[in-house]
Amino acid sequence: MGNLLYQLLGSLGGTFILYGVFTIVEVYYNEWTSPIRDLPGPKSASWIWGNFMEIRKAEHSVLQEKWVEQYGITIKYHAPFGLSQLYTMGPKALGHILMNNEDYEKPDNLRYVLGKIGSGVLVVEGEKHKQQNPAFGAAQIRELTEIFVAKSIQLRDAWAVETAKQGGNGKIEVLGWLNRATLDIIGLAGFGYDFDNLGEGSKPNELNEAFSYLFRANAKFALIPFLRAMFKPLRFLPAAGDAKIRDSRITMARIGNQLLQESKAQGLGTQQAAGKRRDLASLLVRANMSKDVPESQRMSDEDVLEQVPTFLVAGHETTRKLREELLSLNALPYLDAVVRETLCVHSPAPSTVRVAMRDDVLPLSKPFTDKRGKFQEGISIRKGQTIVVPILAMNRAKWIWGEDAAEFRLVDGIWGNMMPFLGGPRACIGYRFALVEMKALLFTLVRSFEFELAIPAEDVAKRSRVVQRPLLKSDPEGGNQLPMLIRPVSQAWM
Repeated sequence: MGNLLYQLLGSLGGTFILYGVFTIVEVYYNEWTSPIRDLPGPKSASWIWGNFMEIRKAEHSVLQEKWVEQYGITIKYHAPFGLSQLYTMGPKALGHILMNNEDYEKPDNLRYVLGKIGSGVLVVEGEKHKQQNPAFGAAQIRELTEIFVAKSIQLRDAWAVETAKQGGNGKIEVLGWLNRATLDIIGLAGFGYDFDNLGEGSKPNELNEAFSYLFRANAKFALIPFLRAMFKPLRFLPAAGDAKIRDSRITMARIGNQLLQESKAQGLGTQQAAGKRRDLASLLVRANMSKDVPESQRMSDEDVLEQVPTFLVAGHETTRKLREELLSLNALPYLDAVVRETLCVHSPAPSTVRVAMRDDVLPLSKPFTDKRGKFQEGISIRKGQTIVVPILAMNRAKWIWGEDAAEFRLVDGIWGNMMPFLGGPRACIGYRFALVEMKALLFTLVRSFEFELAIPAEDVAKRSRVVQRPLLKSDPEGGNQLPMLIRPVSQAWM
């Protein structure tokens, strides 16, 4: 019996080894024969890491933009373990990728990482994604403006108290306060519930702590999470922080479910009652109750709750001209311009990735000659090829934003002619929510305060976990933070 067991285990082990060898050979055969193998681009800095570590150490997008200037707008650089990454700033190619969302989906490793936060609109594809659109229309977001403004005023008042305590020129960690304001806004806008994080005597909130941990961008490279994202078979490996991530998700689910059930207990379960409420959960439930929605496409309570992290994501150097405009209370074109320029130069998500679900040919805005001297008018790609969508690089590309930058260009972003919210059917459906929230906060805070960095500008770094968040190089263990000096606007402005 023992010998039979050993033989069986040996046979299974051999099968797994053979399967692993076959998979590795297949991957590298596809790599060696890839249609993109002759694209121009930088040399690999390391067989193990490729160009990955170079990119990680550089400021977001800067290195890729340098390569584009050197090699052209469509290049190949090297991912870890000798694999290739396609990087294109070609408007036609990007338009093709973003508009054909069923042929170009988020790759497994990106969905795995985002799934650690939640499986809402950040992750879902197809019909599931379409179900969440009713809550984010222009009319629905317009009804929430009162909430945004009220919480902005409450944040202003809280900062006024803090600066007064410090003699009128206070040092405030603004990111933490903005997180608290965002949580309050999403409590009211999402579920009709006020967490009161900005009120006097407010205490640390467990939902805020859970949210902050899930979205914390770490300056340090962690090997185990990287390997788990790259290789499915290694996702059983434990890593530091797993328990905290699990507890944070449980906390968010528990509180979200409590809020949803309380809403239903107050009458949200009927279409008539839901119609009287303006929060996003009510809108989703109301959309679910529509006779036009087939039963198979209705969202469950779990589907609604999975949107909580997405709602939170949607929420998070002024100039003399901006303050003059805000104080005048006239039309606010400069406020809109400041928001646009900020999102253009500092896009919340600097890039994203898509994977080809079938063999295809990407159209090119500008033909090129490859390393073998062959003239290419399109790029053939195979199923499984990953492609970087360079949001930040496109938003600040010199060859796009020239003398005619105000004109509508070929890059069809969801918002004007820029890409901070991507474009196509899988563009960010919460972009209106984010814009109105940003404008409400700026409108209120810039009219009341003058801002100055409390640390040297070169001490501020940016790291991404879904969205970019600031870190201090001098305090990498301090987590995401941005200390600023804040003082009331002088009476001369008033």
